[in-house]
Amino acid sequence: MPLWGTASGPPAAEGEAARAPPGSSAAAGGGGVKVIRSLIPTRRRLRLDPASKLYFPYEPGKQVRSAVKIKNISKSHVAFKFQTTAPKSCFMRPPGGILAPGESIIATVFKFVEHPENNEKPLDQKCKVKFKIVSLKVKGPMEYVPELFDEQKDQVAVEQILRVVFLDAERPSPQMDKLKRQLAEAEAALEARKKPPEDNGPRIVGEGLVIDEWKERRERYLARQQIEGVDSV
Repeated sequence: MPLWGTASGPPAAEGEAARAPPGSSAAAGGGGVKVIRSLIPTRRRLRLDPASKLYFPYEPGKQVRSAVKIKNISKSHVAFKFQTTAPKSCFMRPPGGILAPGESIIATVFKFVEHPENNEKPLDQKCKVKFKIVSLKVKGPMEYVPELFDEQKDQVAVEQILRVVFLDAERPSPQMDKLKRQLAEAEAALEARKKPPEDNGPRIVGEGLVIDEWKERRERYLARQQIEGVDSV
């Protein structure tokens, strides 16, 4: 069963608007406004690359990876979240997050590839698994929690539904080359986040003593000891 679906909403017009004759102001103010709004395309908050597909190398019996670059093209902070119709065989890293205006991230998608059935040709299989990326405008930088999307359901927008496309892992192609580059970038960014922040300043030890300062004091002390030793001879 799909992880997402379409729920049947209320009639286009209710109450007086539903009973009003066609062309009346009440009817126009009910269903007419909703129809007009439904025809206006949703303004995108995110730009995806690839835009509508997730490319995976076809390796039956293995867990393979895909990648998608997500960029915030709005003027506000935006939270995003992955959804999939196959949560038991797929997962995303990160599964969601918050992007500042102009910020981008490369997300990695993991999927287990089943063996073909009925002697189907590997790349002719129709993969029914789909992924969806939803977005939510948030007020400034904050910690990402999935509950944000539950608390503000009416403000959540569907950015894109991504279709799975398998690639021949042994055959060079522009899509495979691009996938390898994006995966390498994602791994490099992950390693960079794991490293502790570099501190180029002096390290503090004891009760506020700086290592360099402590070294200088010790050298001055030893120099005085040598001078006093010479004077006492």
